Amino acid sequence: MRYIRPLSIEDAVGQLAGSAGTAAILAGGSDLLVRMKGGFGEPELIVDIKAIDGLSEIRETAEGFSIGAAVPCAVLGENTDLKKAWPGVVEAAKLIGSKQVQGRCTIVGNLCNASPAADSVPALVAAGAKAVVVGPAGRRTIPVQSVPTAPGKTSLAKGEIIEAILLDKREPRSGDAYLRFIPRTEMDIAVVSAGVNLTLDEHGVVKSARVALGAVAATVLLVEEAAEVLIGSRLDEATLERLAKVCAGACRPIDDKRGTIEFRRKVAGVLAQRAATSAYARAGGK
Repeated sequence: MRYIRPLSIEDAVGQLAGSAGTAAILAGGSDLLVRMKGGFGEPELIVDIKAIDGLSEIRETAEGFSIGAAVPCAVLGENTDLKKAWPGVVEAAKLIGSKQVQGRCTIVGNLCNASPAADSVPALVAAGAKAVVVGPAGRRTIPVQSVPTAPGKTSLAKGEIIEAILLDKREPRSGDAYLRFIPRTEMDIAVVSAGVNLTLDEHGVVKSARVALGAVAATVLLVEEAAEVLIGSRLDEATLERLAKVCAGACRPIDDKRGTIEFRRKVAGVLAQRAATSAYARAGGK
């Protein structure tokens, strides 16, 4: 096994593209090292991206926020401006692992691990986040929801690296929230999760919305029909009931020891209601 620590994104891309065997990217390593120690495979090449300029930084611009691929989740929670603008994204990131893991794990690693139960991904999808991908063919920007294609698989081609996650500047009267259900009080993976992002008009009516569900299909579901239910409402009881029904119907879950299909559908609706209510309050709705 070879380990390299490139100083530029171009060098990292070149090393990955030129690798004849299996290669892996190391940022936090909270997934990679677990797989290696568990005997699930050992890459022939490990590319450590933490020394690449800019990848360990959160940058705020006129367009919004750029979160580098090597930024630990703990750092997201320490950024006051990011936490104020996108509290749902930050609270989702802070649910990944333990306090110790938080100092290493990254939202890009969580995304590229491509688990259907990943905590940060539904919140990012609800937020309309984008991923900046750099590869042999150059740089491109794609929606976060197009990165995972199946459990453990992504749309990234050989040699491609996600350089950063982009979050737009918030409109006034906007809010987001993320919730999950787990059997334990902490340090567990989601049985069901929901992320909701809302923007209100001056009268407190929802004018735009995004609703995403996790752990209820092979990849995160962006439920457009659920967003349509919310738009034009003040989140009255009837609207929340329709939201729950639509979200439950959109699920494509599995039966396993952690939850039945029926249970996951029910909980998806409940979590969507609660996340929408929280996002609405954060946006200034009453």
